[in-house]
Amino acid sequence: MLNNEITVELQAVIDKSREVGAQLAETEPRAVRSWFDGVDKIFIELKSGIVMGFPYHCLQGLESATSEQLAEVETTPSGYGLHWEGLDVDLAVPQLVTGIFGSKAWMVELGRQGGRSTSVAKAQAARDNGKRGGRPRKTLPSPESEVPDLRDLRRIAGTEEVAQTRQKKQAPEELKGQK
Repeated sequence: MLNNEITVELQAVIDKSREVGAQLAETEPRAVRSWFDGVDKIFIELKSGIVMGFPYHCLQGLESATSEQLAEVETTPSGYGLHWEGLDVDLAVPQLVTGIFGSKAWMVELGRQGGRSTSVAKAQAARDNGKRGGRPRKTLPSPESEVPDLRDLRRIAGTEEVAQTRQKKQAPEELKGQK
């Protein structure tokens, strides 16, 4: 490639990429506008007319942003993303719509924090459970329960004959050494 010439192969890749991009623009959710409500949520309006809001502290990169910084949200021209120039944060609209607010590690941490949440109802349920003896203990199976014998397991697994054959092939000297 000299002097900005595009090869036939490269042009084919470009054309295919444009085709895929056009298909995705028609099938994936795209934002027509976005804004910060001045309190605690970032909103997006989708091409379909649906409006969705997300608590900014759940969105990776925005958790410690100021109201002024959050208000600088921009919708990308394609509607695929949200961008904050001053924070250097970009979020994808299709992922936001499906509940993915950042990287896998970020989502794990959000889940961990959610498990730590407390409420009056959760505290009352824990107290009630404690009055009933708490969480049930794990128990071992009783001797009366039907636990298959090792030979039954070998028969089920089809290894009974293998075990018998191995025993027959051992020389009497080997058997004496095992005792």
